[in-house]
Formats: sequence, C-alpha cells, structure tokens
Amino acid sequence: MSPCISVMSLFVVIVRILAEEETAVCEMWGSPEFPLLFKSGDIMIGGAFFVLNFREFRFAQTMIFAIEEINNSSSLLPNISVGYKIFDSCGSTLPSTRAALGLINGQERTFGKSCSGQSTVHAIVGATKSSSTIVLSQIAGIFQIPVISHFSTCACLSNRKEHPSFFRTIPSDYYQSRALAQLVKHFGWTWVGAVRSDNDYGNNGMATFIEAATQEGICVEYSEAISWTSLDEQVERVVRVIKTGTAKVVVAFLGYDEMDILLEEALRQNITGLQWVGSESWITSSNLALRKYSGILTGSIGFAIKKAKIAGLQEFLLQVHPSQDPQNHILREFWEETFGCSFQPSLQGVKQCSGSERLRDIKNPFTDVSELRISNNVYKAVYAVAHAMHSMLKCGEKSNVLCLDVNFSLQSGEKVYFDERGDPPATYQLVNWQKNSAGDTVFVTVGSYDASLPDGKQFTIKEMNLTWFGESKQVSRPISVCSESCFPGFRQAVIKGKPICCFSCIACAAGEISNSTNSAECSPCPLEYWSNEDHNKCVPKVIEFLSYEETMGALLAGFSLFGASLTLVVSFVFFWFRHTPLVKASNSELSFLLLLSLTLCFLCALTFIGQPTDWSCMLRHVAFGITFALCISCILTKTITVVIAFTAKRPANTVPQCSVLLQRMGVLGGTFLQVLICVVWLTLAPPFPHKNTVYAAERIILECSLGSSIGFWVVLGYIGLLAVLCLILAFLARKLPDNFNEAKFITFSMLIFIAVWVTFIPAYVSSPGKFTVAVEIFAILASSFGLLFCIFAPKCYILLLKPERNTKNHMMGRNQVKT
Repeated sequence: MSPCISVMSLFVVIVRILAEEETAVCEMWGSPEFPLLFKSGDIMIGGAFFVLNFREFRFAQTMIFAIEEINNSSSLLPNISVGYKIFDSCGSTLPSTRAALGLINGQERTFGKSCSGQSTVHAIVGATKSSSTIVLSQIAGIFQIPVISHFSTCACLSNRKEHPSFFRTIPSDYYQSRALAQLVKHFGWTWVGAVRSDNDYGNNGMATFIEAATQEGICVEYSEAISWTSLDEQVERVVRVIKTGTAKVVVAFLGYDEMDILLEEALRQNITGLQWVGSESWITSSNLALRKYSGILTGSIGFAIKKAKIAGLQEFLLQVHPSQDPQNHILREFWEETFGCSFQPSLQGVKQCSGSERLRDIKNPFTDVSELRISNNVYKAVYAVAHAMHSMLKCGEKSNVLCLDVNFSLQSGEKVYFDERGDPPATYQLVNWQKNSAGDTVFVTVGSYDASLPDGKQFTIKEMNLTWFGESKQVSRPISVCSESCFPGFRQAVIKGKPICCFSCIACAAGEISNSTNSAECSPCPLEYWSNEDHNKCVPKVIEFLSYEETMGALLAGFSLFGASLTLVVSFVFFWFRHTPLVKASNSELSFLLLLSLTLCFLCALTFIGQPTDWSCMLRHVAFGITFALCISCILTKTITVVIAFTAKRPANTVPQCSVLLQRMGVLGGTFLQVLICVVWLTLAPPFPHKNTVYAAERIILECSLGSSIGFWVVLGYIGLLAVLCLILAFLARKLPDNFNEAKFITFSMLIFIAVWVTFIPAYVSSPGKFTVAVEIFAILASSFGLLFCIFAPKCYILLLKPERNTKNHMMGRNQVKT
C-alpha cells in the first residue's frame, strides 16, 4: 500500500470521527498541526499526549527522558540517534486524528496538495484515552506504523483484525473488568451501582464488568454514563440516581476527567457513605486525592498498575526550564501555569516570571514521582520501540512493523513482553485510599491480581489493612445487598419483577436443609435422616417403638404383670381348695391348665414391648398364637365336658366322668394345630424387624413386619374359630342347673373375648406406629382379663366368701328352693 493516503480515505475516516464527536472542546497550547516537542534523529518516535494536563505533560517528559537514556546507551541502538515528535491529542478523537495525520505525513500542512512519500515516524507512543487511541491506531494501521499505548485499556484494541499493529504496555480491560467483578464478589457485595465514561473505554469496560458480575451472581442496580463534555443537567441527574439508589457500593469505570466532574457534583449534593470501587484510570490519581473529596473517596478500592521507580526521572523533570528551548512556547506556558506568573510584563495583576523559580519547590502532578505507574508504562513503551528497532536492524529487517517477540528487561529488572494480541501480562496492585497521620490521602497496596495464575490463586488481599468509606480501619466491611442474606435453614425465593439478587427468604420445608448462607434451594435429607429444628443439619431420625421407658409401655407392662400375678393368686386359691366339691366339679386339671395358659397370655404381652429384633418379632406372634390357642382349647374342652356331664342319659344321682385322656387329647389337638400353623409361618415368611419410613416422614417407626399377612390372620382366625365353637356350645348349655351353670360364665367370657378381638381388627389396621402394638397388647390383656374374671371370679367368690355353698349337694342343686 502506498504510504500516501488518498484524500477520499482521509475524508471517510474524518467524517466518521466527526459523526461520533461533533463538538470537540479543547484549549490547545499551540497549533494542532505542528509538533509541540521535537528533536530529530535517525529513528523517530511519535508521541500523542494531552499536554494541557500536568500529569500528561509528565508522560511526555518521561518519553523524552527514556529517549535520552537510549541515546546515551552503548548497547541499545549504538551509533543510532533516536528523535521524537510529540503532538497534543487534547484528550479527544478529533485532535487525535489531526495529531495522527501530522505524525504520519510530516508536512507543515496536513491537508496540503501533496504528502510526503514516507512517514516521518517509525512508531507512535500514545494516546491516553482509548477512544483517541482507536482513531490513532486505525489511521496508523493503514501505513503499518506501530502504535504503543501506555494508558488505553479498551479490550477492543486487542482485535488484531481491526488493529494489526497495535501494542500496549498496560493490561486490557478484559482482565481488569473481571478482576473488579471478583473483587466485588469477594466482599459479598451483590447489589452495586455502576457509572462509566461514555466512550470506548467506559462502555466496553463496563459491559465486560456487568457480564462477569452477572456470572458471579452480582446485580447492578443502575448503570449510568457521563462524558467530560456532558451538560451539567446530565451530571446532576446521574449523581441524583447514585444518591437515591439503595446500593452502597458504586463501581466507577471512569476516566480521570469524568471522575473529576462527577465528584464536583457529588460534593455539591453531599453524597457520603458510599464505597467506591475504581478502575485504574483514576484510582491512583493524586489530582483527586484532595481533602475536599476525602469524605467521599476515603476507603475507595480498585486495581492499579504496578508502581515502579525510574532512576533519574525526578532530577530530569526538575530540570525542565524554558531556557532549554527558548523558542518553544509550550515550555513557557507550562512554566507560567506552574508558578502563576507571566513572561509578558504588560499583563496587569499577574506577577512576572523571573526564570529563577524552582520546580523543586512545587508539588503538583508533574513533579510528584511517588506514584510512577502510567509514567512507567510510557517508559516501557519507548524501550519496546528501541528494542524492536535494535532487533530489526540486527536481523537486517527493513520493515517498520514491530517484532512480535519483543522480550527484554528494564534496568529495574522488570520484564517486558507482549502476547499475540499485543497485550502485556495482566498484573495489578489492589490499592486502598487511606489517610496518613497528617490527614493526607495515600494509596496503600493491600493486594494483587495476576491473570496468569490458575483460577483461585489470581486474587490475593490483605483485608486486615483495609480502610472503608470515610472511616478509620474497621473490622466490619460495608454491606451492599438488595436483600438481607438468607441464613442456613432458609432458601432464596426470587421476587417477581426484581433482579435475582432481590429475593425473599423462605424456611426450608420439613425434611429439607440448607447449610450455607443464601442457598438457592433446600436439599432433602437422606431417607433415614431428618432436618433439625433450625433446618440447617440432617440428624438421624427418631426411632420410635413401644418401650418400657415411656408411660404407655410401662402401664401396659404393669397391667400384664398384674394380670399374671392375679392369675397365679387364683391358681394358689384353687390349689388350696383343690379337694373341695367346687374345684373338683370345675375339672381341676383343665382349670389349672387354663390358669397356666392365662398366665402365659398375660406374659406374652411383654414380648410386644421393647425394641423389635429378629427373635422378639418371631416370639411375640408365635407366643400369642400358641398361648391363646391353648387357653381357648382348654375352655372348649371344659365346655364340652360340662355339656356332656349335664346332658348324659344317666340316673340323676350319678355324674358321667369324661375320659381324662379325651380331655388331654382335645387340648393337645387344638393347640397342636396352632403350633403347626406357626411352624409353617415361621418357615415360609417369618416376622422380622422393619423400619417404616412411609407412615411418618419425620421419624422411623421400628416395627415387626408380619412377613406373611396370611400367616398372621390364619393364626388369629384359628383362635377366633375356637372361640366361636366355645360360644356356640356354651350357649346350648345355658339351661343347665343355676347353682353350677359354668356354661353361662363361659358364654359371657366368649362374648367378651370375641367382642374384644372383633374391635381389635379395625383398631389394629388404623392405628399409627407404636399404637398398633399398643392396640394388640390391649386386646391381649382385655381378653385375658375377661376370661379370668368371667370364669374364675364366681368360683373364687364361693371359695373365699361363701364356703357354705362349696358342698356337693349345693353343686347338684338338691337343697335349692324353687320359686
């Protein structure tokens, strides 16, 4: 491509720029068409700085200082002189365009009828603002002239297709924006405000920050933009939005100029109590570290370029004097601005400059070298050009394009190199604004960020050294959330129409927990665990079974032992009166066997109390089935005996005696059949302990599973069958003699027995948990007491209280007077 740009190409570029910025307000020191600072050399390095600003003028002088060092070096570009040509970029795109064309063309008039055949500069250092640098890079890129920026951080400049010859010595905002998001996340600030410069720097940087913040779960309450050319009404509106917002943290992705305008309005509206998080553009600006802003900015935190020391720079800056170049009006205007004087004696009210003033006595951003961050980037940029040219000359290269593998170390030991996008390593220092003992604001390094390290190790911070907004060092950090944190035991519930950071806290449901703050959802506990009272921990479920320790278990056990003891007392009474007619007539052998079975019935209830085990589950049902089968078999045999005894066709004075062998066989047969049923049940599907987690979710019911429901109901049905047979036979014998109508008492006992067990069935099926066992025990005890009292209470009454009735004649009814 010809190094001479066509008028049409220039027209297209300039029209686009003018459309973006129709009004460029800039007070310039001198004409934009001529360099402000110039020195010829074999290799020319261009510069674009906003020299109206003291800090930027220091950048320009740092560039000159680095060039002078290189010229005095015997190892770098020996026997080759390096010159410079510095234009004023004026901090905006239109003057930057003029500066770019002046640097490239090298003619006195940029828009003359002809242009030079070759660019007058081999590389350009600048500009400070990303928008200005974009224009500079696009124009210089047409001629393949490298542009190395010291302060332009827009990630868009890393695009090699649009900026093929762009490099920079400051990291891209791609990393800073993400580092800021991680910083905000680290302090738990999920609800922040955002304000940005309305240019490429602010818009691209904030867009990246919001994207990264969203991924970190951070919400932005508002995002406002201002420009250094904004109207007062616009700035006032933005500050009012900040003031009325609920976010206590403001992320300011602003250039120095925009931040200065914003602070003036914030001071006017008396904004305090906000935590400011700043970008590298203003976070170390000494121009803003004024006492009038301390109530607003003290405690501010943000990432800054690493601070460095440049040996000899301070002395070089202090030697700047108009006498160095009497024809350079820039030096004279700088001197006048610095000391508030004038070299023109005709001006009234302004003291005359003598030239004997000393910069050493002045403290301003030009002479302040305590925070050499961006100046060091300028220094590195100049050395990068020199090393690239040295490498090209050494290799015999003839092209003006910088080598991509530039890699060198400064005298301080700092390594300088670029990646494939022309970016340096992304390393930052975390800076906190604090007050010293004198009350002045100082920038204290409290951490660092290195994007080259693995995730989780990139960010370090010394939190104990932090100062928060407007306060001295304090333990607690500011809180900036849309909603208060949900403590463990609660979960977040998004509020309709609100950002995800605005939520309500809902307690976890029963059986669910959250063991961390701000849990998005509650986690269910494992099957055998349940949530504690605070719903922040899963604890083993309460295992429930009928135990001896609880009141109900103790009462049932007491009734069981009482029933067994009462039965033994009755047995003792019968044994004591065993030779009396009443006991003999009651078939003493069956009576004692019945009392034994009733004792076992009472005691078998105890097997239902306590923690179920394999053996206890089998024992309780088998013992229940066999003892009751034995009991009812005895009653059935006794009933049959009574019926036969009083219905036999014999003389009235004789009582037929049923064969003892047949009685024993009847009892044994009735019981053996039940034993057989139980054996089959235990063999095929025995009862076993079972943890029931279905009925009650909050507890485990430890119960005995029947194994086979059929087996259980067959055992219960067999007992019921025996009881029904007893009832029928006893009912048939209801008209026997009144004085010894045992069949009547058996009838009553069977009615009670059947009523109890018929009632038991629905109660058993519907009772929950341990109450199922309690119902079964109650049925056992109730039926046992019913049998004991109905059959033996009348006899014990006669034996103990009415001995006159305990005679053979009375038993036969011979002395009874009929009415």
